[in-house]
Amino acid sequence: MSLYWRIFLLNAAVLVVAVLLLLGPVTVSTPVLFGEALVLIAGLVAMLFANAVLVRIGLAPLQRLARAMATADLLQPGHRTTVTGPGEIAELTKAFNAMLGRLEAERAASSGRVLSAQEAERRRIAQELHDEVGQTLTAVLLQLKHAADRVPAPVREDLHQAQETTRASLDEIRRIARRLRPGVLEELGLHSALRSLASEFTTPSLTVRPVITPGLPALDHATELVLYRIAQEGLTNTARHSAADEAELHLYALSSGGVGLLVRDNGRGIGSAPEGAGIRGMRERALLIGAELIVDAGKKGGTEVRLNVTDPKDSVR
Repeated sequence: MSLYWRIFLLNAAVLVVAVLLLLGPVTVSTPVLFGEALVLIAGLVAMLFANAVLVRIGLAPLQRLARAMATADLLQPGHRTTVTGPGEIAELTKAFNAMLGRLEAERAASSGRVLSAQEAERRRIAQELHDEVGQTLTAVLLQLKHAADRVPAPVREDLHQAQETTRASLDEIRRIARRLRPGVLEELGLHSALRSLASEFTTPSLTVRPVITPGLPALDHATELVLYRIAQEGLTNTARHSAADEAELHLYALSSGGVGLLVRDNGRGIGSAPEGAGIRGMRERALLIGAELIVDAGKKGGTEVRLNVTDPKDSVR
């Protein structure tokens, strides 16, 4: 039965009951007596209340579907509305669930293309920084050294200062290039890349401790890149926003046979702040490999970023 006929018949039933009461025990005089008026008002209130209850029950599945539509998030896939209700409400819920599945698949595919293009652009920029800017600064450094060896002593100190500034700029260019294109990931693998990443973020004010479990399942390049980028973004958030002095970077095996990544710090935590672009970017990367990303407060304070890869592509190393 359609929703239209259900509501119509519910209202019709209430009206029929009211008419039967008027034809039966309830009578109305002319003019209306006070007692009869009270009975009519009480009957009207009862009719309105019964109608409101019945309509609410009939429209409850639509309200649940509306709440599901309002709270759907394509970055947290897998949530579906329970198919309830009669006729077209159940069909509408099924159609919404199917549409949500298509949108999640299309979002994952488009995010994959965007992130692939982003990685390609990062490699190009890193290569240009290394080949163009890096070589230019190296040449400037050599020229400054050559000039410092031939100028009078009063000028030599200024040239030495210029050398140190140029050398610091060259180191910064190389550091940026390494972050844009993790060559150690391609050359030495994920384990070495994560240890190098922890070392890179370790400063006098922040200590990052890597904990890599041996004997983990081997992963394809795309999965390793996602793990590396999420670890990088998690440590970047720790260094910039958490005010932490200690952090841990874990790579471990899951009981289901997959691989887990954990970035944990002892900072101020995320509190009630909304998710920023960094966390949403991590969620998009997690979608590419069908992994689950959890960002939450740590048990002892701070923030925990967990990535669970439940379907490794290759066999155990």
